[in-house]
Amino acid sequence: MDMLPLAASVAPGAATLSLRGAIPWEEGYAFFRRRPDRSLDEASLRDEAQALAGFLRQLPVSQGWTERPVLIGFSNGAIMAAALVLLFPELMRGAALLRPLSPFAPSAVPRLDGMPILVLDAARDERRQPQDGADQAALLSQAGAAVSHRSTASGHRLCEVDLEILRDWLARAFPADRRGPLSGV
Repeated sequence: MDMLPLAASVAPGAATLSLRGAIPWEEGYAFFRRRPDRSLDEASLRDEAQALAGFLRQLPVSQGWTERPVLIGFSNGAIMAAALVLLFPELMRGAALLRPLSPFAPSAVPRLDGMPILVLDAARDERRQPQDGADQAALLSQAGAAVSHRSTASGHRLCEVDLEILRDWLARAFPADRRGPLSGV
């Protein structure tokens, strides 16, 4: 999914940056490898998160941003965004995880101290288990994040209701006068 049009739709005028994974996968790219059974390769996920964190550390300087970004990730990107939140929470101000899956059980739960996080799953998602979004929301809440967990009646693809929820969450969590940059993962 191209995150730039999505960001323009939900946060018109916000500075945006869309990131693409480096791992060739199916007909595009992914942020980390999967095993043949499609389970997550946690070593790959951690390695790629480390590399992406290095890039994110340079963003404020290279882009002239005065605020850390808010990550918006869909599917594979939501898994990577969740991994970044758990491993490198100092690099972002918040995150919207659209159709997430918990990346791993962290060895230590980080302190997220009220970080705004949206977890948005779907009741008919053919790529996720019914409990995946709730599990992700519970872990992030345990870490102290200000989690908003919502579920739509749709499938894996995003629909207009998802965009309305995301638009509303961004407006409440990051008012336009303090929004800062968005980074699509």
